[in-house]
Amino acid sequence: MTPGPLTLPRHCYENSLMTLPRTTLTVLPEWIDHNGHMNVAYYVLAFDLVTDTVYETWGLGLDYPEREKHSIFTLGMNIDYVSEVFNGEPLSVTTQLLDMDHKRIHYLHTMVHGNDDRLVARNECLCMNISLDNRRSAPFPSSVRNKLKPVFLEHQKLAMPDGVGRTLRIPHKNS
Repeated sequence: MTPGPLTLPRHCYENSLMTLPRTTLTVLPEWIDHNGHMNVAYYVLAFDLVTDTVYETWGLGLDYPEREKHSIFTLGMNIDYVSEVFNGEPLSVTTQLLDMDHKRIHYLHTMVHGNDDRLVARNECLCMNISLDNRRSAPFPSSVRNKLKPVFLEHQKLAMPDGVGRTLRIPHKNS
């Protein structure tokens, strides 16, 4: 089943000093599972829709493959589910560009409840620029570097969020 459109995701800036993008959306009825809360698959969808919105501002939008003959592939992601959300509830997601090099970006989406700002979920992604001519990694074109670099320099002023870069494992105590 394909979910319906979001309440129009809008991109804005939290304040004039920091360019941390914020995207808003609403939990749709078709995102609710048998437990009565938002299903894990729809968290991934919601984060992906936010990624599309943010990528537009970073020069990596839907026109990127045709415009530059490059694309962005996700190498890996972590999602932390912190708090339940239910049908019709508002969500707000900020995106922080944590790191970048000549061909990769590492960013974190933080989803909070739109009414009380409680943490709902986090999505950490590592992505690579790919040349569509040979389907191999390639440096970002200058058009993208010129948009990403100032964002990265601003976001470096923020503290690195706790838990970034963690691996999933069951910690065992020595007995």
